[in-house]
Amino acid sequence: MAQGGAQLDPLKFSCSICLDPLKDPVTVPCGHSYCSNCINGHWDEEQNKGIYSCPQCRKEFMHRPDLEINFMLAELVEDLKKTGLQAAAADLCSAGPEDVACDVCSGRKLKAVKSCLVCVASYCEEHLQGHYEAAPLKKHQLVEPSKKLQEKICSLLDEVKKIFCRTDQQCICYLCTMDQHRGHETVPAAAERSQKQKELEGSRLHIQQRIQEREKDVKLLQQQMEKLQQEIAELKRKDVQLEQLAHTEDHTEFLHSYTSVSALSEPTHSSSIQTAPLRYFEDVAAVVSENREKFQDFLRENEEEMLLLQPQPESRADFLQYSQQITLDPNSVNRELKLSDGDRKVTCTEEDQPYSDHPDRFTEYRQVLSRESLTGRSYWEVERRRGVFVAVTYKNISRAGREKECVFGGDDKSWALDCVSDTFSFYHNNIHTPVSGPWSSRVGVYLDHRAGILSFYSVSETMTLLLRVQTSFTQPLHAGVYVCPGSSAEFLKPE
Repeated sequence: MAQGGAQLDPLKFSCSICLDPLKDPVTVPCGHSYCSNCINGHWDEEQNKGIYSCPQCRKEFMHRPDLEINFMLAELVEDLKKTGLQAAAADLCSAGPEDVACDVCSGRKLKAVKSCLVCVASYCEEHLQGHYEAAPLKKHQLVEPSKKLQEKICSLLDEVKKIFCRTDQQCICYLCTMDQHRGHETVPAAAERSQKQKELEGSRLHIQQRIQEREKDVKLLQQQMEKLQQEIAELKRKDVQLEQLAHTEDHTEFLHSYTSVSALSEPTHSSSIQTAPLRYFEDVAAVVSENREKFQDFLRENEEEMLLLQPQPESRADFLQYSQQITLDPNSVNRELKLSDGDRKVTCTEEDQPYSDHPDRFTEYRQVLSRESLTGRSYWEVERRRGVFVAVTYKNISRAGREKECVFGGDDKSWALDCVSDTFSFYHNNIHTPVSGPWSSRVGVYLDHRAGILSFYSVSETMTLLLRVQTSFTQPLHAGVYVCPGSSAEFLKPE
């Protein structure tokens, strides 16, 4: 039994199949422990093969082993749950670096749940109760917790900024309308927001219409170019016939064939091509030059919307345009992993390799990162043997120790596809999501960093989408892989 002050490592009491804390733990003859439901489900799937194996060490049994309940491990897991719940409750209530702290709390600050624009202060759940119970405080305006609360208050008159001055293009308080902004055109801030919102929607609609128009123009131009290619092919064929006719020595045959061979069709294809005069492009260049700064501001303001409107790859040929060769970083590789084939292949040896100490090295988990950082559009494929996790992660993922922040998918800095068992799973921020799709030994990964798109594919004769993630990436990403015992993974450059 664990004592009250003992430090328990949650990962040591996790099931290697579901990666969650052990539930009804049982032990198999080789000594490894699993959730009762997990190991029974695994062996149910192997029943048709007639051989049962341990998911961790791959030891095989001719007959389905009897499972023994591990009572001591079950008690330790219960102690871990209690310790974890207490720590989690404290962490959830305490204000972190990204949270707004309660202005009333003394000592350990709790997270604020609301900010008051009248009091110009933020309150946790407990200290906010007065605003719900005291009659004078009920009239105060409460908003979502804000670190920029002071910016919502007029620095001169200590009043909330609820007015928008169109003359000076800034938010002001109602007292300012009678002083520094007397005679200016002013409206309620909510009304100005409503108008600007409509303008924004109008801009987006205009962009979408322009995109549709240009797509039609491109399609029409492609059709016209195809017609030109056909005409060129016809003219080349006609030229060959005329050359052959020119060398015909028989006068009668020459005159007989001349009329039919020499006739040319009208050049209707080329005349139908719509080409703009040079002067038009000069005028466009002048307008763009004059409005360059405004145009760049517009692009910055609408960058996210325009990125989402850009077409994403659909066919394998589309993906291969963004093919990326991935090489693995020897400074990050765990000592139980061995690199080969020009640092493109990694194999789990379960024996320490003679790597030197390095701050980038994963000390406990069998993981490795790519040398390359990925920021634009990239596509790569991983050929795996047995169990691996195919992942992408920020470079500042934790490396030392067995905390969940050190394993791919265990924190909000990494995204991982679990390819260990006969079905896929996805992990991010320590949240497990089942994934359905055809099983294959090769996994394709597509990343559009700027658009925030990450996709995983099962690759065989065809590509099948397993999972698409839409998020917002804040740093360059690196490819990564977690390798189970007896397994290997090779990064291929798709061709």
